[in-house]
Amino acid sequence: MTASTMGPPTTGSVVNLLPTATSTDVAELQPRVAVLPIGSFEQHGRYLPLITDTAIACVVSQEIASSYPVHLLPPITMSCSHEHAAFPGTVSISAKTLYAVIDDIRASLARCGIHKLVIVNGHGGNYVLSNVVQEANVDGPTVSLFPLGADWNRARDHAGLVSDRHADMHAGEIETSILLHAAPELVRDGFADADHDGGSRPFLLVQGMSAYTESGVIGFPSHATADKGKAVLASLTDSFADHLEILGLSD
Repeated sequence: MTASTMGPPTTGSVVNLLPTATSTDVAELQPRVAVLPIGSFEQHGRYLPLITDTAIACVVSQEIASSYPVHLLPPITMSCSHEHAAFPGTVSISAKTLYAVIDDIRASLARCGIHKLVIVNGHGGNYVLSNVVQEANVDGPTVSLFPLGADWNRARDHAGLVSDRHADMHAGEIETSILLHAAPELVRDGFADADHDGGSRPFLLVQGMSAYTESGVIGFPSHATADKGKAVLASLTDSFADHLEILGLSD
């Protein structure tokens, strides 16, 4: 089930990716932790949209919000995608800007009585988020970054993915599977024959993605299925409980 390759796909599901809770809903829920999806606006080959990472971060966050009493926030839709700058359409912000925005969000949440935050990161290039979390927890567990590598690995195993995280880096099996399940109208034709092995990529941060792929793809989207995407999300939702526990919110 894919959208036509003629023109942009429909975007009905994107509107639904934004949280629709009212202030009254939040008051009744009395959440102790907020969930902040962070995506990007970067190329994902010819068959996935620039909003792919944002869509996936929102989908994961929605699954979490349907299972846990969290305050679901709207996404940060642009982040640190500088390695994709050679491809048309990609837009980045600086690491310091992303850091500042998160810092402001945390301060605002604290004024509302919410002192715990889980950042749901949809873009692997947001390296600064590790430092954000590291610094936030100096005086005790306050912020967690999700999913971690172990969470992704567990989800891949649970879903029976063929590829591994290194080989399936970008616009590959796992990203395409998640969207085939959660927002199939965002997936255009062409993923079935778009596999590309980007090799070891030792100087990715120096040379950017274009040094390792002409199409913008590094991964194996031909193996993607909606069923795999559903299983990945189920596993990630289960793994989220560990993050609540480490933040002291498991009771």
